[in-house]
Amino acid sequence: MPLTLGPLTVPVPVVLAPMAGITNAAYRRLCAEQGAGLYVCEMITSRGLVERDSTTLKMLVFDDLETTRSVQLYGTDPSYVGKATEILCGEYGVHHVDLNFGCPVPKVTRKGGGGALPWKRGLLGEILSSAVAAAAPYGVPVTMKTRKGLDEDHLTYLDAGRIAQESGIVAVALHGRTVAQSYSGQADWEAIARLVAHVDIPVLGNGDIWEASDALRMVEQTGAAGVVVGRGCLGRPWLFRDLAAAFGGEKVRTLPTLGEVRSMMRRHAELLSRHMGEERGCKEFRKHVSWYLKGFRAGGRLRHSLALVDSLAALDVLFDDLDPDEPFPVTELGAPRGRQGSPRERVVLPEGWLEDTDGTSLRLTEDADETTGG
Repeated sequence: MPLTLGPLTVPVPVVLAPMAGITNAAYRRLCAEQGAGLYVCEMITSRGLVERDSTTLKMLVFDDLETTRSVQLYGTDPSYVGKATEILCGEYGVHHVDLNFGCPVPKVTRKGGGGALPWKRGLLGEILSSAVAAAAPYGVPVTMKTRKGLDEDHLTYLDAGRIAQESGIVAVALHGRTVAQSYSGQADWEAIARLVAHVDIPVLGNGDIWEASDALRMVEQTGAAGVVVGRGCLGRPWLFRDLAAAFGGEKVRTLPTLGEVRSMMRRHAELLSRHMGEERGCKEFRKHVSWYLKGFRAGGRLRHSLALVDSLAALDVLFDDLDPDEPFPVTELGAPRGRQGSPRERVVLPEGWLEDTDGTSLRLTEDADETTGG
């Protein structure tokens, strides 16, 4: 079934999670070329957008073929979030706004932002209502991304889901981990199922989707309306091809040879160069090399050289040293990708944060250049 987000219909119920430094216009197009879904821009801050921060504005770039513009917005002040939402809808022609309340990074949570904010139920409602009101004249749907809570003793997701529904949010994405877990351990899909039963709006499941079969299993087990895919697609944009096929009832698992992976890498570098200029685009591409080659036999010297590439011509020369016939390393299927880390002993929060669960009229200071996600 397609995913319905208010007036917006997504043919395949799959959303690319915004990831800082990853989901730029080039990567979104690369993934979109593989399968239909919703591809979300890197997270931007409401204050950065309202104050016209140059770094923030540079992130708001869309590919020519990006027919559905989707942006994730971070904010802790209802006024800033409302103004930023209006700018996105009125000036940038955005078709979907997602609000981030899932970031687990200490520099964010210590200021009450990201995954810490849903503890303040009243403030959360003010922010959500402000964004919804600003987007309404443009017919743009607003969704919310959150986590289970601060830790297992301070869960917020059921209250957050209820508040979201009451505020006019059209769907909630739940990462089945707490802020304390960050990206470690196993995602709690049962929490996603509980949220599905708790609200009447669509719930999207996020966490531990490494293969298309994981996405189907999550939907079957939880009743989620769709899935949000983040780290599972790092170095594997063809995962969206598998996901589109799986939700279409086909049994497909893409196992590209190293030659096919090499072609995908070249396409990625080409798109980055088109959007950023060749030198900067190739430098941006470097971070993706280890993900693309994960499990393949490419030697350390070659990997090192690829991680220093500064032109497409240099990239082509190095690609000649990759064995095009090497099969895909099946041992990597279903394996976690990207950052995992360890759980935190405690979540860094503003002083006295846990003493009050309301926070109505509380105004927090957000950084204009915050670029993490969650």
